[in-house]
Amino acid sequence: MRLIYLFALCLTPFATPLFAQQTAPELPLGFEEYDPVSTLKVPEHKVTRAKFPFIDVHNHQWNMDNANLQPLLAQMDSLNMGIMVNLSGRGWGKAAESDKFFASSLANIKETKTPRLVLFTNILFDGIGKPGWTDEAVKRLEADVKAGACGLKIYKSLGMDTRDDKGQRVAVDDPRLDPIWAKCGQLGIPVIIHTADPKPFWDPMDRYNERWLELKLHPGRKRADNKPVSWEKLLAEQHNVFRKNPKTTFINAHMGWYPNNLAKLDSVMSAFPNMVLEIGAVIAELGRQPRAANRFFTKHQDRIVFGKDSWVPSEYPTYFRVLETDDEYFPYHKKYHAFWRMYGMALSDQVLKKVYYKNALRIIPGLDKTMFPE
Repeated sequence: MRLIYLFALCLTPFATPLFAQQTAPELPLGFEEYDPVSTLKVPEHKVTRAKFPFIDVHNHQWNMDNANLQPLLAQMDSLNMGIMVNLSGRGWGKAAESDKFFASSLANIKETKTPRLVLFTNILFDGIGKPGWTDEAVKRLEADVKAGACGLKIYKSLGMDTRDDKGQRVAVDDPRLDPIWAKCGQLGIPVIIHTADPKPFWDPMDRYNERWLELKLHPGRKRADNKPVSWEKLLAEQHNVFRKNPKTTFINAHMGWYPNNLAKLDSVMSAFPNMVLEIGAVIAELGRQPRAANRFFTKHQDRIVFGKDSWVPSEYPTYFRVLETDDEYFPYHKKYHAFWRMYGMALSDQVLKKVYYKNALRIIPGLDKTMFPE
């Protein structure tokens, strides 16, 4: 009877069962929360400043028309950045607003008396298809270059979002743009072109997708749902532009979205000798294959330039460390871009100098060479 009484007491709402005093088991962590600190002990060479002065050919400054540029120059100094190329020379907006932004940006740079800030111009696609649109676009390009623009930037909206006057998608290789590419060749200016996005943005968002976390945090980047054009078609259109314009130099932004398939990219390099690669936003792909990346950069050392894309000074050290050191297993600066660790490529000084500044000085006209070593 005593045992029965004790058992009943444990079941009453006022009793405290013995098992309730134990710590409840923790629920398993989700992928988003799991972020372990490595216990690996290896030599570290944290680089906060580039070994050589460098040219960032892929940057965006949206207030260069009216900002005090001295703080920006000071930040560049801290990184050892010699020249910044602002690809958003015309900003956003309609023609009148864009004209004003471009002119004001050039004037602000001139008033600051610095050769370290450079503008590329952009194409205003509004009204494409209307009579005279192509001629007007070519004239604006010529005028911008005469005023001081050193190149042309094409955003990824071409091929995905841009529509003509009839509402039809404008392909990257639309023949109405041919005179623009040809004019760039005649003027001797490069075209830096961003086409498409990483291939996983078009793939199913499942457990096999390397970009699953990024797509979850940034659902607008999922292209299969809102971009009916396939990744393969977009790149084929881009490559067709390269093929049709052999006398124009094209800087393929983000390594043409082939940094995770260097064998394929090597074949693309062979097919298009007028194509140069830019490394913005793909350093995480290079940092997980350092030996293969070193071989690729060494082979194509005359056709790769430095670019970062987003202006976040604290993120540049990851690029320096991957390019310059032979460090092992260090973190990337954004988990959702790379949940894997980085390894240094340990590029030679010869290759580093070309990637950092020599190639850009050769490709982009009008840059001040005096601040760079031979």
